[in-house]
Amino acid sequence: MAEFVNNNVGMDWTDTIESDGQEFILLPEGDYNFVVSAFERGRFPGSAKMQACNKATLTLQVETKQGVASVRTDLILNRLVEWRISAFFRCIGRKKHGERLAMNWNNLEGAKGRAHFRPRKYTDRDGNERQTNDVDRFYDYDEKFFPVEDSADFGGIPVSPADIPF
Repeated sequence: MAEFVNNNVGMDWTDTIESDGQEFILLPEGDYNFVVSAFERGRFPGSAKMQACNKATLTLQVETKQGVASVRTDLILNRLVEWRISAFFRCIGRKKHGERLAMNWNNLEGAKGRAHFRPRKYTDRDGNERQTNDVDRFYDYDEKFFPVEDSADFGGIPVSPADIPF
């Protein structure tokens, strides 16, 4: 996966600029591995079906041949959708079926999982029809989708497990 850099840093009036931004990548419907690159705490304002409550906004990075697709998804902290929060924590390997879990939101960045993504059409505030990527469902964590590499990287020097004396 690509490295994630925190670009949320102020700039001086005379700083140099280089980044042209990232093109939006629409994922074809399917199953993809992802890495959690960001987590934000927020509030769900409530609706006719659900009261106002906390929400977790996750940014998931999906590596594709076209580049890295960023997908934002919300987990609403309401008992009506507790199953979805449970599915997410199972997806990243931090919960098992039927297990009680105290949700730890503090160390999500870098967590890996697998989910089914699908494009969704919407109309923006200017009346234009657009598409975005949605997480349709999270899959339970399975090591076969995240193979451990045969060598470790020590300061840019590849080292195989046979070279490590302990």
